[in-house]
Amino acid sequence: MSKRFPGVQALRDIDFNLRSGEVHVLFGENGAGKSTLINIIAGTFPPDEGKMTLRGRPLRLHSPHHARQLGINAVFQEFSLVPTLSVQDNLYLGREHTRAGILDKAAIARGTMETLELLQFHIDPKAQAGSLSRAEQQMVEIAKAIQGKPSILILDEPTASLTENEANHLFALIRRLKEDGLGIIYITHRMQEIRRVADRVTVLRDGQLVATVAASDVTESSLVELMTGHAVDALYPSIAFQPGQVMLQTVGLTLTSGRVQDVSIDVRAGEVVGLAGLIGSGKSEIGRAVFGLESIVRGSVVIGGDVVSHPTPRGMLDRGVVYIPPDRREEGLVAMRPVRENMSLAALGLPVFSRLGFLRRRLEGQTVREIAKRLNLRPLNVEREVAYFSGGNQQKVVLGRGLARDVKVFIFDEPTTGVDVGAKVEIYGFMKELCERGAAILLISSDLPELLHLANRSYVMHRGKVRAELVGPALTEEAVLANFFDLDADAA
Repeated sequence: MSKRFPGVQALRDIDFNLRSGEVHVLFGENGAGKSTLINIIAGTFPPDEGKMTLRGRPLRLHSPHHARQLGINAVFQEFSLVPTLSVQDNLYLGREHTRAGILDKAAIARGTMETLELLQFHIDPKAQAGSLSRAEQQMVEIAKAIQGKPSILILDEPTASLTENEANHLFALIRRLKEDGLGIIYITHRMQEIRRVADRVTVLRDGQLVATVAASDVTESSLVELMTGHAVDALYPSIAFQPGQVMLQTVGLTLTSGRVQDVSIDVRAGEVVGLAGLIGSGKSEIGRAVFGLESIVRGSVVIGGDVVSHPTPRGMLDRGVVYIPPDRREEGLVAMRPVRENMSLAALGLPVFSRLGFLRRRLEGQTVREIAKRLNLRPLNVEREVAYFSGGNQQKVVLGRGLARDVKVFIFDEPTTGVDVGAKVEIYGFMKELCERGAAILLISSDLPELLHLANRSYVMHRGKVRAELVGPALTEEAVLANFFDLDADAA
């Protein structure tokens, strides 16, 4: 299989096969060709060269709808939900139940509940898709694909927005689907997921096939070496913490939405503090509230000893606080504008970028190029539109925006969602550098290994409140998970 796009050879002579009853992982850096391959298999566009067969018979797909009719369903990172329709209407869109030519809403409601119960996803079937969180929308996309009873299922980073508990339900479902003979193509950047679900792994690099190996025969380090073409010493760096002055503090923070209640935390210069919790626990809302993106009804935010009565994004940027959102495409980037404009966007009022109301384009370009070099942006072209960069490099553009100002407090909200292992290593190295230079870092993450390896202490959120603060040796996976749930309810 080969596929070209203007200016790039996306795939070159790729051989790939999927067996019934297996999970076949596609592994590689962002831009390696994984998305192109699954889009061809899902009928989004045809290959330029090569052929496909389905159960031994020649296959030529005309559209994604044609692929779905043949039992090939895909869950992509870019969601396909209609935001103004309900969950149940989205699940049955294009395959509605009818009786005597009239929409059978009762059958649709029953089918939706059966699918959601099978997945153990707790979502209101009548809720509008646009009102759901990104994690809940991810659940609906998975339910939509499963509900179609496919014979081939493509999952592209399906746990990117799910908690550990929700991901476990998905893995249990994958085991059941394998037993029923379903073939699953699974894209992930998480090593622990490969260990849990994969039977075989195909590694792509720069649009070419590197190897297809049995998952039981490879180690993490050998997979990373196959992916990058060189050895990676360690995924998580060792950070020398030197906690100093309290730079960020919340005191009795309560939000108008009620999702955060009476939360008090602090982050010092020279340390990484984690915020853990299930989706809906309030962890992300704390970071958003500090930056002025959520309405505060009670309590206060303190930056460097100064109480900020009404936080706003501009005011927080001026105080040296930057927030890195979890959804870079929706909240972090202007995709059709160049890297230069995206990186300088939050600092245009500074003297280095403007003078007497006029943009200093030469200095802007010079400053952004230096930041791009520091972050190892690939390709190093600050005039290229952000939309044409891989996910990992897009995340570097978001991080680079923080480096365009004098920042003392970094709030990272799910900073490595959807980025490959190589980009993760670089982002973690960037965080190490910031911390050891004296920055205060609040790390909000659903990736437990990320929190355990990078933070020197962590708060655990449960139902909008701080359930525990874990420090040093007490910060373990067992301790974090033990505080995720309502223990009395679980025991009952």
